[in-house]
Amino acid sequence: METADKYNELVAQVPAKGYLDMPIDPRLDLFEEIKRLKKEKNAVLLAHYYQESEIQDIADFIGDSLALAEAAAKTDADMIVFAGVHFMAETAKILNPGKKVVLPDLNAGCSLSDSCPPELFAEFKAKHPDHIVITYINCSAGMKALSDIICTSSNAKMIVDSLPADQKIIFAPDKNLGGYINKVTGRNMLLWDGACMVHEIFSLEKITRLKEQHPEAKLIAHPECEEPLLKIADFIGSTSQLLSYVEKDEADTFIVATESGILHQMQKNAPHKTLIAAPPENNCACNDCPYMKLNTLEKLYLCLKYEMPEILMEESLRLAAKKPMDKMMELSAQFGLIQGK
Repeated sequence: METADKYNELVAQVPAKGYLDMPIDPRLDLFEEIKRLKKEKNAVLLAHYYQESEIQDIADFIGDSLALAEAAAKTDADMIVFAGVHFMAETAKILNPGKKVVLPDLNAGCSLSDSCPPELFAEFKAKHPDHIVITYINCSAGMKALSDIICTSSNAKMIVDSLPADQKIIFAPDKNLGGYINKVTGRNMLLWDGACMVHEIFSLEKITRLKEQHPEAKLIAHPECEEPLLKIADFIGSTSQLLSYVEKDEADTFIVATESGILHQMQKNAPHKTLIAAPPENNCACNDCPYMKLNTLEKLYLCLKYEMPEILMEESLRLAAKKPMDKMMELSAQFGLIQGK
């Protein structure tokens, strides 16, 4: 049987199969097909910096959490395809109730988000009624709904600084980011005990040896990393801030302590510079987020073709989650942190 006949026979079985098992014609140019489907369906593809390089290259917009939230809020597309993790696609739906939002793989979760179940946090919050809740955007819609203000690593310091000095604050879910913000603002926020598995995996011992081997290199780190690593970092910043620093700083070599997907854009923006991924504790010498990397070009194609899996949300939850998101957007605009400013 010819390849085309085999493919057509498989297509006939699609209704009985899960969408990830749907066959892909091996003759297809996936890049061209994805471009065609985006145009045909008036879809926009948003991708986080931690996605595979091929997905970043075909995306309509690449950014960190704040920039992607802004892009989702502004789009006039009929469908948003979010190449990221589940909470990011939820955020797009919160901001775009009338648009279809799809995610290539529903299993693309987040260890940090999972570390803060809304039902447990609600009990914790009830014990501190005089505190307001600032929640890092890397959380579920349920957590957002329990919050007063959402923040990202780009704007967390600004948001905390905007509040009265005597205002009591609960910061969730990332204890490392919260601890860093406490240090740079002089606050004493109450921290939820959550963390990102990728940013806690770096080996301080291996990084110290690496710095000895490359004394000219600057260590740059995301504030989700643990405090001992942040203490020896030359620069601490959000994903977008790390990108900008590498591009503009005079140094030629950088040790990068965040998810490895960022190296693709860094190298594109600063092709003449040397980038070294900070080594983790594990033996594979990789610092990939396993959830981010669940999204593939093949899944992206299927997601666009079949418009699934779709992110759905109860309207009451969406409205409750949107309120603290709106507060973040309002403060970001007020202090000039909107993308491009």
